[in-house]
Amino acid sequence: MARTGLNSRLMAAQIIAEWLENGNFPERRLARLKRDRGFVMELVHGSLRQQAVMVWLEQRWVKRTPSVLTRGILQVGFYQLLFLDDVEVYAAINECVEAAKCQPNGLGAAKLVNGVLRRCDRERTAVQEALAKESEAVQLSHPAELLRGWQAAYGVEQARALAEWNNCPAETILRVEQSRVEADAFIDALRGVDIEPLLHPSSEREVFLVLPRGVSVAALPGYEEGWFAVQDPATALSVDLLAPRGGELVLDACAAPGGKTILMASRMRSGAGVVAMELHADRLPKLEANLGRLGFAGVEVVQGDARAPQEALGDRVFDAILLDVPCSNSGVLRRRSDARWRMDADRLKALNVLQFEILTACAMRLRSGGRLVYSTCSLEAGENELLVSRWVAAHPDFQLDREVKAFPPEAQTDGAFAALIRRR
Repeated sequence: MARTGLNSRLMAAQIIAEWLENGNFPERRLARLKRDRGFVMELVHGSLRQQAVMVWLEQRWVKRTPSVLTRGILQVGFYQLLFLDDVEVYAAINECVEAAKCQPNGLGAAKLVNGVLRRCDRERTAVQEALAKESEAVQLSHPAELLRGWQAAYGVEQARALAEWNNCPAETILRVEQSRVEADAFIDALRGVDIEPLLHPSSEREVFLVLPRGVSVAALPGYEEGWFAVQDPATALSVDLLAPRGGELVLDACAAPGGKTILMASRMRSGAGVVAMELHADRLPKLEANLGRLGFAGVEVVQGDARAPQEALGDRVFDAILLDVPCSNSGVLRRRSDARWRMDADRLKALNVLQFEILTACAMRLRSGGRLVYSTCSLEAGENELLVSRWVAAHPDFQLDREVKAFPPEAQTDGAFAALIRRR
């Protein structure tokens, strides 16, 4: 982690403060960052992943609740001092103190930040010892209810391994678009600019490359030429299961940002016959840009609601449908650092209603003998196996063929679930 600018720490603290205040994760703000983007993202995502520890530290040392920006600055400082090895302590503390001055009562906030962070540095060993005596929910920085559910589903050891996996920074992984470039040629091009990629163990039919930390994807050779897509190997599970073929009419019903759409078009050797539907108008430009960059501008892109697909698709029926439904994201908590703090029973119930509704509506767009893959990036049985079983039982014209699941600590990928359903 090379960069340490004042503005970077302040920007990270402001983003964290915005999340603390309203619970909305400002993804677009992060995406617009230019200066020290990697460092800011590390501070933001790391502080959110370790939010239970951050709050525990605040309760330990801060007697009166400070401004929300001061809380953000303290969390940026805590994260650097306790979780980063390559940041100078003096710089971490001093620049957090300077950042605290950029608000009303800035001198008082700066004094608080200085005192608390210097104490954190002095008492680092004692803090680690005290943290080891706290509950697993605090130690592992996950909601207690979520951990209990994983322990029941996967066992205590696997649940802990999953939580530890989630707390590590996410890797940037590329899938080589082999219709555009040979994998060896792309690897040589990366080495030509002093980037040494690692071959991901999931590379079989597809080639997945893990990039070193801090590399700008848009600056890589072959970006404009569409030689690769940023894509975790787990995303291929659902496409492998669907097995789209050239000449078929195929629907990706919840398509943005387009990774699975692109992989399906690649497998079919053309965008012809692929329809990508997306509900949100503000996500369509990125979907279309990704398709164009990878050479699949022939994919038909439509705006439509998967709960009422006939409004966008008319009376068309499809040979194959990929249904990557909205979910809790519990399989990608490493990437979606705030998602664990949005999971509760009420939200899961609401998601189940939406998932069931989408599956019902889209299944009706399948021809007789056609196939559908229902997929999520969730590890919760209530969104996956149990929901599919309940849906199939209520729809005798359909049958469950098989299911696959990726468990992150074992697969070394994001978590994912996919079920292949056939229409009789």
